[in-house]
Amino acid sequence: MSCVLGIDTSNYTTSAALFDGKTMHQQKMLLPVRQGALGLKQSDAVFHHTQQLPQMIARLFEQTGCRPDAVSVSTRPRDQEGSYMPCFTVGMGVASAISSAFSLPLTQCSHQHGHIAAALYSCGRLDWMQRRFLAFHVSGGTTDALLVEPDEARVFAPHLVAGSLDLKAGQAVDRVGVMLGLSFPAGQKLDLLAQQSTADFRIHPTLRGCDCSLSGIENQCEKMMRQGQSPADIARFCIESVCAALDGMTVRPLWG
Repeated sequence: MSCVLGIDTSNYTTSAALFDGKTMHQQKMLLPVRQGALGLKQSDAVFHHTQQLPQMIARLFEQTGCRPDAVSVSTRPRDQEGSYMPCFTVGMGVASAISSAFSLPLTQCSHQHGHIAAALYSCGRLDWMQRRFLAFHVSGGTTDALLVEPDEARVFAPHLVAGSLDLKAGQAVDRVGVMLGLSFPAGQKLDLLAQQSTADFRIHPTLRGCDCSLSGIENQCEKMMRQGQSPADIARFCIESVCAALDGMTVRPLWG
């Protein structure tokens, strides 16, 4: 049975996996960010990926005893012209070296492409790669609504149909989280904090056509903090505001 090695060196996680056709074996590690900071310089991200990736791949090989028959790597943030981020060069360099050393086929894809495929795999719907559907990629760098269609060359092709006009969802979450004293990236911790709140918010998202505007979330959370509202309520308001914006985008005519 064939085995595929997958590599992703994005902000802010070093990731590698071996898939043997039945089981997904994974290794991932967050990049270290100092307390109170809102991210890393790309030069620092490149350095940490360079330190972490070889160790992770070595652990995967030890864990599985599997030698890959092919390699896949994310080389850019999105499938758009000019999409580039230096941290992806680390994964590309390692993948190219392994591919060349063992004469293995090498497939390049975008980080966003990988997110969509991972979501389909996780919910057991890989068959959707052969149909047209709407996907959302919500992170520190994107709040994208994507029309995904089958594509002969790339299996499927995502096309951007809507997004955020200013702050991205992950940026809003991380900024509010750090404001509340949480470490970066703050998404998981902010979500746990929000679950401690019983506040009932009526949120009306800011939408312009199919696009959303999220900058008001940070401003409102700062106001709530000055007014002395609890961290749990502020966290809940932030999370629910992002959800309200995404809900609003889904009822807009995104299909074209």
